[in-house]
Amino acid sequence: MTSFPGSPRTLKGGFVLMDADGKAVLRTVAFQYNPDGLSRTLTPRGAKIDAGDRLEGLRLVGPPIETIKIEIEIDATDRLEKPGSNADAVANGIAADLAELEAIISPSPDDIAAADGLARSGTLEVLPLPSPLVLLALGRNRLVPVRITEFSIVEEAFDTQLNPIRARVSLGMRALSIDDLAFGSKGAELFMVAARRRDKMAKRRPPNMQALGLTGVP
Repeated sequence: MTSFPGSPRTLKGGFVLMDADGKAVLRTVAFQYNPDGLSRTLTPRGAKIDAGDRLEGLRLVGPPIETIKIEIEIDATDRLEKPGSNADAVANGIAADLAELEAIISPSPDDIAAADGLARSGTLEVLPLPSPLVLLALGRNRLVPVRITEFSIVEEAFDTQLNPIRARVSLGMRALSIDDLAFGSKGAELFMVAARRRDKMAKRRPPNMQALGLTGVP
């Protein structure tokens, strides 16, 4: 599809996978099409209110728990129209696209084999399998460390070899905060950058009691 000349360049959303220390980018997974919508739920974390303790009602114990849900579309139709330059799509449809996303929440076969080897050798405590630091990238000002908590795929069309050629992927994520990441780590740093940006934007507008019909109220 040819874009209109002079139209603004649209950034692609996607995921950035970094090593656990946040020092190196392992790979990126760009969305073929940016999602049409995104839902966010923030659950406040207030201090427990006990009878007689009148100070706790105004206290927060930490950042709210934020959950994010998006649906992304994958379609190989355009690629299949040019089979000469899209051999993988001809052979496998969108299997590689789906594999890129599924690999984000799947430990590598090498890590699975290594953990099994430790268990067989009599190691008393086998640590949980390592996973990368996953960042949801939605433009320059939204780079959010997340953990994917829900992942569902609806495959909607197939080629003659039963390879999927169109699918919708629904993702549920929990945004990670300083309560989930070590303070000073790359993920915690990104959380604090976003928190400071939000706080700065929230304070841009001066108080306007008149707009609330509360003129004269102290």
